[in-house]
Amino acid sequence: MRALGVNTWIWASPLTEGELLQLAPRIRAFGADVVELPLEQPDDWSPAKVREILLDHDLTAASVAAVMPPGRDLVATDAAGLGRTRDYLRRCVDAAAEVGAPVVAGPMYAAVGRTWRTTEAERARLLDEFRDGLTPIVEHARSAGVLLAVEPLNRYETSVLNTVAQTLEAIAELPADAVGIALDTYHQNIEEHDLVGAVQAAAGRIAHVQVCANDRGTPGTDHLDWPGFLTALAAAGHQGPLCIESFTAHNASIAVAASIWRPLAATQDTIARDGIAFLRATLATL
Repeated sequence: MRALGVNTWIWASPLTEGELLQLAPRIRAFGADVVELPLEQPDDWSPAKVREILLDHDLTAASVAAVMPPGRDLVATDAAGLGRTRDYLRRCVDAAAEVGAPVVAGPMYAAVGRTWRTTEAERARLLDEFRDGLTPIVEHARSAGVLLAVEPLNRYETSVLNTVAQTLEAIAELPADAVGIALDTYHQNIEEHDLVGAVQAAAGRIAHVQVCANDRGTPGTDHLDWPGFLTALAAAGHQGPLCIESFTAHNASIAVAASIWRPLAATQDTIARDGIAFLRATLATL
C-alpha cells in the first residue's frame, strides 16, 4: 500500500523539535505514515532527535524539504552566494541521511519569488549554471544514499523552472540515480496542460510527489482529476509516498512566500485528516 503523509508546514514554520513533538501524535492519528520535514535554517532541528520523535510515533521521514528564501541561489548569483547555497544543500542532504529520509526535495535552483525575464541564450546559461552549481551536491547526496528531487514552481514563484518538461531538460545530463523531479499538483495545475500527461512525461525521473487541492487546500475538495493523476503515477512506476503540502496563514514569512491570504479549510487539521482519508479511499478504488 502506498504511504501517505504530510508536510509540517500545514501547521508551523519553522519546524522545530518542540513543534514536531506536539504534531507527531496528531499526524499519526490522522492516518499518516510519513512526514515531510522542512529545514528552513541549518540548525532548526536535530536529525537525531527528530528521528527519535518519528520512531516513537510510528512515523518515518519521507523527505527533507530544501527551503529557498532570498539569497539561496545556484543561478545568477555571485561566488559567495553560490557557496552559501551549496553549504545549505549539503546540510539538507546530511540531515536527510541522518533522519532516514530518502529524498531532499525543493526548488534548489533559485530563491522562491525571484523572477526575471531572460532571452533564450540567457536561459541556456542559467541551466548550465544550475547543473554546475548542483554537481557537487549530487556527488555528496550520492555518497549519502540520498536522492535530490528538483521541483518546478509556478510562474509567480520562479522564472527558472515552471514545467515538467523544463525540469527534465535541466536534469537530463545529471545522473538519474541521484537526481529526479519533484511533482507538486499545485504547481502542475497552473503550468501543465494536463496533469496526467505531465506525469507520463516524467516517468523514470519521478523522485518525490507532493499533493494538495488546486487552491493549496484539502485534496478531493477541488477540480483535479485525482483518479487520473494517481493512476498515471502507478503506470509511470512511481510507488513512493504522497505527501500533502499546504501552509498556515498565521505565519507571516511562509504565508507571504506562498500567497496564503485566507484559511484553506475549516482547520489546518482538516487538510491533513480529510486529505489523507480522501487519498486512501481513492487509491483503494484504482
